Amino acid sequence: MIDRRAFYEKRAAVRAREADRYYHRLLQNYFRFLIPPGLRVLEIGCGLGDLLAAVKPARGLGVDFSPGMLKLARERHPNLEFQTADAIQFSSPEKFDYIILSDLVNDLPDVQAVLEQLHDVATPGTRLVINFFNNLWRPILRAAEKLDAKAPTVLQNWLSTDDMANLLYLAGWEIIKTDTRILWPVNTPLLAPLLNRWAAPLVPHFCVTVVMVARPRPQPAARPQFRCSVVIPARNEAGNIEAAVQRTPEMGLGTEIIFIEGHSKDNTWDEIHRVAALYPHRQIKILKQQTKGKGGAVREAFAAATGDILFILDADLTMPPEELPKFYEVARSGAADFVNGVRLVYPMEEEAMQFLNMIANKCFGLTFSWLLGQNIKDTLCGTKVLFRADYEAIARNRAYFGDFDPFGDFDLIFGAAKLNLRMVDLPIRYRARTYGSTNIHRWSHGWLLLRMVLFAARRMKFLA
Repeated sequence: MIDRRAFYEKRAAVRAREADRYYHRLLQNYFRFLIPPGLRVLEIGCGLGDLLAAVKPARGLGVDFSPGMLKLARERHPNLEFQTADAIQFSSPEKFDYIILSDLVNDLPDVQAVLEQLHDVATPGTRLVINFFNNLWRPILRAAEKLDAKAPTVLQNWLSTDDMANLLYLAGWEIIKTDTRILWPVNTPLLAPLLNRWAAPLVPHFCVTVVMVARPRPQPAARPQFRCSVVIPARNEAGNIEAAVQRTPEMGLGTEIIFIEGHSKDNTWDEIHRVAALYPHRQIKILKQQTKGKGGAVREAFAAATGDILFILDADLTMPPEELPKFYEVARSGAADFVNGVRLVYPMEEEAMQFLNMIANKCFGLTFSWLLGQNIKDTLCGTKVLFRADYEAIARNRAYFGDFDPFGDFDLIFGAAKLNLRMVDLPIRYRARTYGSTNIHRWSHGWLLLRMVLFAARRMKFLA
């Protein structure tokens, strides 16, 4: 049997082939998008350390079993730390925010054992990022090695996406999202950028590498309790304010209700004050919106919230406030980092949603599931729930997308996907409005939503 260590020691001393260098450059670009900078990052099988350096960690630790490879890595990246160890034998008292296994699982003699071992250096919030070769490319890569167009490898594991998903499950990890990258791994002028940026997202089954992001699967335990903040943006909703207070339940360690009034033409502002005085036993905050749009209202209210878990409740009460405890239980159980309400499962009341709006919502759901790499059925349901710490991380990274969303839903969804938060749909029974009229204009807002989808596709899927 071939000595794997000796093989990679020899390979470390040989200049990488051009095809490999281009392939790894594309991977580095994608991992920069995938992993926010300034975190604690561990890479197992780090090789020369270029990928670890590319994600700009605050603390970066690379582990590889090849001393020759790590000697070169230390010369190239003196700001990172490198340790010599086999993947199965590595241990550390440190915990990391991200763990990278890039093109490693194909080489491991026992993939499940390594995945299980990684729990020792993970927290419940850790994200594991794995990429491995698509089985469809197996004969092509073998031929490239024989033609000396690709650096050689020893006998590989050839894992399908289902194989890898099963191994992650057996080892106690839960997949958050799956993506594919790189349609043309050879640096061919004009052709390679065209295929890798624009064509690859449209033909995912033909891409070279499969990428999976996972988190430790939540374990049954005593569930903690949290403080809650329910944000209710209110514009021309005077007739719904008292019902919102009456019907919003107390949850966890306490629930504050935050009304933020947004340039109403009726007496919504006065009604909020009247209701707050009428229910002094409820913790009610009142804000006057300074910005425009529901998105601005939500941001202002979240900034004033004191709860551990943040809720958005539309003031029209078409999502029954009585269902908010369901969202709370999903969040506090650890089953999701981001809970998204879904109106498209249970039958709706008549006139709750027009037929064309329903079709558009279903189409947006399919589009966003493709964009995010996670299933999300209803992007425009107003009820969304997430932890305040996660929202603050979204806000810190908002510059990546910019201030492009007047509704607020997409700002949160894209931000959560960018941070690899686990999103879960929660079906609700959608009711018809009993007071006032909708603030949504089908055609003008529909065109705006389509523009936002195209913008997000460029920032999340069609990467340079």
